[in-house]
Amino acid sequence: MEADHIYDYLERISNLIRMEARRSGTVKGLQPVQLEALHYLASCNRYSNTSLAVAEYLGLTKGTVSQTLAVLEGNGMIVKESDARDRRVVHLQLTETGRGLLAESIPPKMLRSALSSLPVEQRAGVDSALNQILQAMQSANQLKTFGACKTCRHHNILEDSNRRCELTGERLSGEDADKICREHQLPSQT
Repeated sequence: MEADHIYDYLERISNLIRMEARRSGTVKGLQPVQLEALHYLASCNRYSNTSLAVAEYLGLTKGTVSQTLAVLEGNGMIVKESDARDRRVVHLQLTETGRGLLAESIPPKMLRSALSSLPVEQRAGVDSALNQILQAMQSANQLKTFGACKTCRHHNILEDSNRRCELTGERLSGEDADKICREHQLPSQT
């Protein structure tokens, strides 16, 4: 059956990626979950850089994420900043050290190399197919999509070419629009 073959491929690719992440992280003194948290924080926008969002994205408990973030903070890879409007909210920011480590580790060199060996049109096809599979699985399991802000039903481009999140009413920078958001909803979602 086709689904069995696709599962086998994805499962083996995932194992190879994790294997390389373990090697990379071990050299830097980090566990794969810590690299995954750093990767998420580098990819998310200002609405989504909290410990709760990290837990939701990675599918981990708050306790596990708390320990993970404590290690990253202790290693100088992230800093915590209180929200300017709501002091109860703590935002997590990558430091230059954290960004530097990610630049060397994510995506793994093995994956970059394999993808670069494919013709451009095949890479685009793989990207599109994986995106569709991901969206279908998230929808079927009623999980948050964590998609790019600019693809969200709440994203609005104004007449003056500025952007605004209709959920929060706040203006968005181009960088915000390109990053993933925990409040993301596909345009077809209600």
